[in-house]
Amino acid sequence: MNFYQHLIEQTNEARQGLLNTPIIEGALRGQVSLSSYLAFLREAYHHVSHTVPLLRATQAALPAHHQWLFEPLQEYITEESGHEEWILDDIRACGGDAEAVRAGPPAHATEMMVAYAYDTIARKNPLGFFGMVLVLEGTSVSLALMAADAIQKPLGLPDAGFSYLRSHGTLDQEHTQHLAVLMNQVTDPTDQAAIVHAARAFYRLYGDVFRSLPLPVVSPAQQMPVAQV
Repeated sequence: MNFYQHLIEQTNEARQGLLNTPIIEGALRGQVSLSSYLAFLREAYHHVSHTVPLLRATQAALPAHHQWLFEPLQEYITEESGHEEWILDDIRACGGDAEAVRAGPPAHATEMMVAYAYDTIARKNPLGFFGMVLVLEGTSVSLALMAADAIQKPLGLPDAGFSYLRSHGTLDQEHTQHLAVLMNQVTDPTDQAAIVHAARAFYRLYGDVFRSLPLPVVSPAQQMPVAQV
């Protein structure tokens, strides 16, 4: 078993904990509200806006024997730059106040997730950041395209309100494949353990972000089986 397969296996229980959050299960049933979707986009903006700074912090913290990761991280920076602006465009398209989101604070759960990422890079092991990559991009691949359809149709929202979800559902498929290649080049057991530990933590922290979102009010007629992911 290669390390990426080991990573997936060792974090599966934590992943299920995230996928089983009520708002995710409800969204996949079509139990949605505009306020919940705008709240999701607000928190997405506040963590996605840290993606490039976190990538740069990881680059700066790489020890000499991991400098081979510098260029892959640079490619990731190029691909991820400006994506937080896509989220603000989605907010505007859905009738939300994008500038209020830009100027406002994140929810506590989002702030804690971002803070843990910076702490992992600076105080623990910078390779732990790849645990966050696994969680955010793996979740996106699993959910983004299904969730976009499940949210858009009941609410009658425009396509312009889903650029973040739909673009990342496709783009992150490529990123997760690239992540697998990189992770299989990490051979030190200490680094591997740090990535597994961080991924488990980020599944919990990202789950807390979803648990912080307002749940839509659902009538009994809307109770439907959840889609499998």
